[in-house]
Amino acid sequence: MDHRPRRRILGLVAVLLGQFMLVLDATVVHVALPSIQGDLGLTPGELTWINSSYLIAFGGLLLLFGRLGDNFGRRRIFVVGVAAFTVASILCGLAPGPVSLICARFAQGIGAAAASSVILAIIATEFPLPADRATAMSGYMFVSVSGGSLGLFVGGLLTQTLGWHWIFWINVPVGAVAIYGVLRHLAPDARRVARAPVDVVGAVLVTGAAMAAIYGLVEAGHTSVTAPAVRIALAIALTLLVLFVAVESQHPNALLPLRILRIRSLVLTSVVRGFMAMGLFGVFFLATLDMSGTLGMSPLEVGLGFLPQTLTVAALSLGGSARLARRFGPVRVLVGGLALAALGLAGMAMLPLHEPYFPLRPLLHVVLGLGFGSAFLPLLTLAMADVPPADAGLGSAIVNLSMQLAAAVSTALLVTAATFRTRDLAESGTPLADAVVGGYRFGYAVAVAGVLVGLTLALRLRSVSPRAST
Repeated sequence: MDHRPRRRILGLVAVLLGQFMLVLDATVVHVALPSIQGDLGLTPGELTWINSSYLIAFGGLLLLFGRLGDNFGRRRIFVVGVAAFTVASILCGLAPGPVSLICARFAQGIGAAAASSVILAIIATEFPLPADRATAMSGYMFVSVSGGSLGLFVGGLLTQTLGWHWIFWINVPVGAVAIYGVLRHLAPDARRVARAPVDVVGAVLVTGAAMAAIYGLVEAGHTSVTAPAVRIALAIALTLLVLFVAVESQHPNALLPLRILRIRSLVLTSVVRGFMAMGLFGVFFLATLDMSGTLGMSPLEVGLGFLPQTLTVAALSLGGSARLARRFGPVRVLVGGLALAALGLAGMAMLPLHEPYFPLRPLLHVVLGLGFGSAFLPLLTLAMADVPPADAGLGSAIVNLSMQLAAAVSTALLVTAATFRTRDLAESGTPLADAVVGGYRFGYAVAVAGVLVGLTLALRLRSVSPRAST
């Protein structure tokens, strides 16, 4: 790609291996939850906290680690994050009870926040040329989009053959290889003559706000959006956010310089990404429930059921999406991808109640793969195009935070919508099994609406900088 092609490619592979481990872990754990519950005797509340503790630490610390990466070195923060995640994975697998497992999952979230907050910044700075960066982003797109569906298969395989402990222990060799590859093939972080002091007050406020917001949104998915715990958590988050903005506007070395929020492409693509995530997480959440519950498929079969979507994304990540963006421009490809994703979700929403897997579902998963696979790369390219190199870590963290917040919001919204529709159908005399499937279909319809909102906002990205569309 440039004067050090082999070293940079190997460094990229190592970084993407770390990203793949983080994405894979998210869905691997979902598949293993029933086995973990049965083995450790977890209550339903304790079971939900296995994921909630991870999400709160992950989303809450992204901005802090993103800025720390800008100040102290992105390679250093990535290595520390992957090492922490790997050690926490060992502790998860050894956990003898619910409290130790929940604490280890929280530690995993800290490591994941550190590593993932700087990945896009590393790619953006290591591959400054637009064509090289698009190719590198294609790899990031593949592991981010396909890793989730592969996690369902890997999780089912490990849980059924070796036991749930191995969904965590498998991270150990992967993490070790990623750390070795980054240390060997990525150039050391450039030394800075003077480092700005860390904005401690801003860090505490934004971390508290993000953690409170994610806690409230996750809790809303399990209870109700009007539950006292949800309202109190969101009120605290809003209060801390207001205080954070007030502090940052006066701080000379702000954790989140307000100037970065004036980067139109970064902010707008983050909002679009959030609405696209509603469709993406809607597919993983609803299709998994639909295939396992309605069709009686095992975890392995569910993972295979996502294979058409995974292979389609893989094909696009091999250069197809980058070529489309170069030929037609990232905005047009983004709009077309979101339109295809909405079409695929609409098809899912209109499936008959007892529709078998073949032949319609594989076709719809291909359409969804084309849609999400086409939209993901332009969103990344546009988001990072105008971020100054000195703020690349913070920009990378904002991109990841938008996905984490969207995951929590989407899950809460889709659970509420599906539950409401199921209850309405059951009360009108529909058999409960059919009412549940009807709830899934309604959840897809809500996801379609979200993607269409994202598509509408994407049309406002017409006036992008030349760098982004090269």
